[in-house]
Amino acid sequence: MDVHGLIELLRDALPLMLKGTLYTLLLAVASMLGGFLVGATVAGVRLARLPLLSQLAALYVSCMRGTPLLVQLFVIYFGLPSIGIQFEPITAGILGLSLNVGAYLSETLRGAIIGVAHGQWEAGKSLGLTQAQVLRYVIGPQALRLAVPSLSNSLISLIKDTSLVSVVAVGELMLATKEVIATTFQPFPLYLAAAGIYWALSASFELVQKRLEARLNRSYQR
Repeated sequence: MDVHGLIELLRDALPLMLKGTLYTLLLAVASMLGGFLVGATVAGVRLARLPLLSQLAALYVSCMRGTPLLVQLFVIYFGLPSIGIQFEPITAGILGLSLNVGAYLSETLRGAIIGVAHGQWEAGKSLGLTQAQVLRYVIGPQALRLAVPSLSNSLISLIKDTSLVSVVAVGELMLATKEVIATTFQPFPLYLAAAGIYWALSASFELVQKRLEARLNRSYQR
């Protein structure tokens, strides 16, 4: 294929691929928010050391981290309907990604909270704050600053992991690229273009991460 033909191919494919990119961002952001809620809940349960719930939370983390995301998506979308539970493709995608990243975020948040000096808890209690208030107003902000790099890395990884939800017919970037390839029979330039889009998204969020870290560090030093 000559240069002119390549430009024509990419120009024709661009609208569908950009639509897929928007779905990719939607999936990543929605799954990150869902995963953060799951992760914060699991981290809180494990830190509280509640007898049965803590063990169940640890089992959940081990299961999610020890099995492939692709298998988890297959179980949710193709397996659960056999027992009467069925989700729309995008719901199944967000649910699978949220549960998967939530396991990793729970460890990130738990480690960040443990990483805050124990004296901060004592200082908060000496001011008359309850344990929940100390966690919210004293420990939480410090732990969040410690967790930002890992949280940002999880989001960047999540953007790339969204490519897996194409197997459950969610029209994100990878599925959009496959649809264009099915009509043009030009896999190499189109997969290369998709890789470039994923790279651009990851690089953009990495830049945001660095600026956020710098801002938080400046605020902490004041």
